[in-house]
Amino acid sequence: MAYGISTYAYFWRISERAPKPLSLLDMLVDTKELGGEVFQICDYPEIESYDAARLADVRDAARDLGLRLELGTRGVRPAHLAKYLDMAGQLDVTLVRSMMNTADHRPSVDEAVTLLREALPGYAAAGVTLGLETYEQVSTDDLLAVVKGVDDPHLGVVLDPGNSVARLERPADVVAATAPYVVNIHVKDFAFTRRDGWVGFTYAGCPLGTGLLDYPAMVAAVRPDERGLNQIVEHWLPWQDEGFDATARLEHQWTHHSITTLVSNTLLNTPLRSE
Repeated sequence: MAYGISTYAYFWRISERAPKPLSLLDMLVDTKELGGEVFQICDYPEIESYDAARLADVRDAARDLGLRLELGTRGVRPAHLAKYLDMAGQLDVTLVRSMMNTADHRPSVDEAVTLLREALPGYAAAGVTLGLETYEQVSTDDLLAVVKGVDDPHLGVVLDPGNSVARLERPADVVAATAPYVVNIHVKDFAFTRRDGWVGFTYAGCPLGTGLLDYPAMVAAVRPDERGLNQIVEHWLPWQDEGFDATARLEHQWTHHSITTLVSNTLLNTPLRSE
């Protein structure tokens, strides 16, 4: 089991709002400096344009820094998953995260099972695990129906309990249902705050350990240390009114706080919180 950081922890610093967006190498170096052991290149479409030489440069840079790499994409179409499996081989990656839906494809449970049964033998032969993430577009019941329907040890769940709140699923219920099938964890905290005038709520990220994520309970249910599952830092940081510099500075602070908190096991020394 190792702790790492995702491209989502650099969301604003790699966005079009950044005067000079961070490169992939910048993020790798920062992950190492912050104490991470894994870097998950997640929903980073640019990497699909990399040729073999450039992928080798990324692999070698990560290796020189002592980092392991993971990949993340979206969709369950076999051709697309095969493309990511090929990249996984070139990057020495053993875990690829995906999501059920894409902008132009929303498969039913039965269709997803059929497509994944076609794609999974290649992953199994290469020793690469595919994880489908929990999120609001697909119910946890349907996600698990797909995983159970395919019934392959190289297919599991990437657990991110905060995502499913928008579907009115309680994080604790998502954790309990998916725990036996989890192959990777996205660690991000979240909270509701009242809007001005008390008209509704904003649901957004917050520093790890200050919101609604019951991290100790999640770890107790999933047992990542015992099962060798990596935990990857992400967060939902809203854009700051003061502009890019303030947003980038806070994004760095949140990332540093999250990975430091995980590595030190600080949250495991606090009492379990009930929702």
